[in-house]
Amino acid sequence: MVFSSLLFIFIFLPAVLFLYYCAPKRIKNLVLFLTSLVFYAWGEPVYIVIMLLSTVTDYSFGLLLSHSRLNPAQRKWIVVCSVIVNLSLLSYFKYADFLINNVNGLLGTHIPLTELALPIGISFYTFQSMSYIIDVYRGTAKAQRNWIDFGTFVALFPQLVAGPIVQYNTLAEQLRKRSVNIELFAEGIRRFIIGLAKKVLLANNIGMLWHTVSSSDLGTMPVMTAWLGIIAFAFQIYFDFSGYSDMAIGLGLMFGFRFNENFNKPYIAQSITDFWRRWHISLSSWFRDYVYIPLGGNRRGLGIQLRNILVVWLLTGLWHGANWNFILWGLYFGIILMIEKWWALKLLQRSPRWIRHTYAIVLILIGWVIFAFDKLPQVQGYLKAMFGLNGVPLWNDNTLYFAYTNVILIIVLVIASMPIKKVDTLVSRSTIWNLAWCAILFVLSVAYLVDASFNPFLYFRF
Repeated sequence: MVFSSLLFIFIFLPAVLFLYYCAPKRIKNLVLFLTSLVFYAWGEPVYIVIMLLSTVTDYSFGLLLSHSRLNPAQRKWIVVCSVIVNLSLLSYFKYADFLINNVNGLLGTHIPLTELALPIGISFYTFQSMSYIIDVYRGTAKAQRNWIDFGTFVALFPQLVAGPIVQYNTLAEQLRKRSVNIELFAEGIRRFIIGLAKKVLLANNIGMLWHTVSSSDLGTMPVMTAWLGIIAFAFQIYFDFSGYSDMAIGLGLMFGFRFNENFNKPYIAQSITDFWRRWHISLSSWFRDYVYIPLGGNRRGLGIQLRNILVVWLLTGLWHGANWNFILWGLYFGIILMIEKWWALKLLQRSPRWIRHTYAIVLILIGWVIFAFDKLPQVQGYLKAMFGLNGVPLWNDNTLYFAYTNVILIIVLVIASMPIKKVDTLVSRSTIWNLAWCAILFVLSVAYLVDASFNPFLYFRF
């Protein structure tokens, strides 16, 4: 992974930018499409077939939907067929072994597992491809007749493997016409470097603390160690995923694409509702537009609205992974959001800000425990440690060592996860400061990558 990261920064990306800017305007999308296929093949060449199958299928369905002779029932069946094909591919690679394991456990059968590796980014490009068909069906986007342009939309390498999820109607015009100037390109570089630094300097370093704590004996883990560990995981997953999103948005700007933001300082949230308006915004928007609203949203009374919230969050949990902890995680947040919608938000609005924030952070951290462990006994054991139910003292020497050796990093993480208007204003106004700051971050990030052995990308597995 470290070697691949350096290869991408110093060889692949500069080569693609050179080819892209040298290419005539009429073939720029072809350059992006082909180089995106090369990028995808870099990790798993065989799975290009799956992505191309999804691309060709939805391109064909989109053309069928554009025929004016079709009646509403026929158009609806085309959408249904597209959704079935896309979800079948996703389900086979992502959920088949989960289903087989559960059937074997319940019925005592011995059905062999497929043991297929999960194609990188399949959850992201499947949702993007489905958004195209639904947008064309709704009439919010026109069918794409240029196969290369549509392939570019599906395979676009900056956000292919970990988002943000790009809905077709937000990118349709940009596929046809876009431009880049010096300012936009420079902003793309700045955003890419900030994302890289988030990932390798912040997420990776605090991730080592989480790795150490989570590998410890849960039965003898002190309360403060457990809380310190899950705080470390909360920062790791935030800076890992938001860092990748920043890199994707920055790369998009370099090629003239403007992707929507995916994070908005989620750890300043004052409710779980507020948190999910700030975290993984593209996924929340996708489920809102293509599941929640079609089910009736909030237009058919409180009871139906609460049902719709639960359905969306069950699906959100499943989207993240084929395991019971993800289903439990989705239901956990779904139930909290239902309670907030029903009555808790009104109570929170009358509470002091610090109470609202504490309430949100505690529930978020509990949610990350469910998310982080793929075995439910581990979830139970860690939660028992967090709340002192394992009969262990509040702290021990390891707790003090973890706190002492990571205190400066945690302070940096807290500051970096908060909105600081004066710093943002200074950075945005000062060209010299921007150049110096980005140069320092880039050098430090590359130096870390050269020397590091711990460099996981958490969201690659989704």
